[in-house]
Amino acid sequence: MAEFSDLDGFRRLLAELPGIDTAARDGAVARNAQLTKPPGALGRLEDVATWYAGWRGNPRPTVTAPQIIVFAGNHGVAAQGVSAFPPEVTEQMVLNFQHGGAAINQLARAAGAQLDVLPLMLETPTVDFTQAPALSNDDLVVALSAGWSAVRADTDLLVVGEMGIGNTTPAAAIAAALTGGTAEEWTGRGTGVDDAGLAQKTRVVAEGLALHKGQGDGLETLRRLGGRELAAMAGAIARARSLRIPVILDGFICTAAAACLAHTAEGALDHCIAGHLSAEGAHARLLNDLKKEPLLKLGLRLGEASGAALAIHIVKAALECHSGMATFAEAGVSGA
Repeated sequence: MAEFSDLDGFRRLLAELPGIDTAARDGAVARNAQLTKPPGALGRLEDVATWYAGWRGNPRPTVTAPQIIVFAGNHGVAAQGVSAFPPEVTEQMVLNFQHGGAAINQLARAAGAQLDVLPLMLETPTVDFTQAPALSNDDLVVALSAGWSAVRADTDLLVVGEMGIGNTTPAAAIAAALTGGTAEEWTGRGTGVDDAGLAQKTRVVAEGLALHKGQGDGLETLRRLGGRELAAMAGAIARARSLRIPVILDGFICTAAAACLAHTAEGALDHCIAGHLSAEGAHARLLNDLKKEPLLKLGLRLGEASGAALAIHIVKAALECHSGMATFAEAGVSGA
């Protein structure tokens, strides 16, 4: 069960989330300095290992139980023709996930990760945000709670992803509302809309911004412009922090959901690392706003946690080196 019953309760939880274990992080830094390699020779792998160690409270950790959660939701704004695919594809893809036929199923298996798929009221799309807030207060609490409750207590590395036809539209609107800029600067082609579709999508984002921009913190922006799957990702990311579980962020939509937390409570994403830079043009700008440098750049624009799932391998490799390598003393090698 979630530990909050309303949005103010969720805000209080965000404000009280635990910080990094500095003793474990410092211990990891000290161990890294003694490993049989030149200082800094493993580049960002060293930073990833010490970051992970600090959040797990263990200076010599490994990843043994990664979890991937894919949340699915439908959007009222999709009726305005903002996607190259119809809304019924959301439910069809959920069935594909459940039957093991999607890319994320293969990537989760390759990474040794538990994959959970959680559809969220697909029969009830959110309200079209050009007309009114996408979610009521109660709807947002329910979606946040679904994400919070989906995180397994024994998870030691979390990836969250999404499926929802049209959801790059709310992601663009959220990013613009939180960080500034125009609809044109934040709106991309998503699943591959043509020029006319991009113009329509940009108009929709602009209308949403005109109606809702400047109406509150990140959580209120999520309520007004977001969707159930975005809210559930935010809830899961917050729950991971409460359990000291490091998180790998996926692409543009996941990052937009996470940004709502960052714009509600300072430092809310300190336990998160960016898994990859997607081909959705605005993703790089949003990551820059959050001061997150992606681990991978592979031109992916699939969503469904695919890029972050690949980054699990990088985190695992960083920790295998950090925790498994010998120190100079252990190996009998003369240090510098």
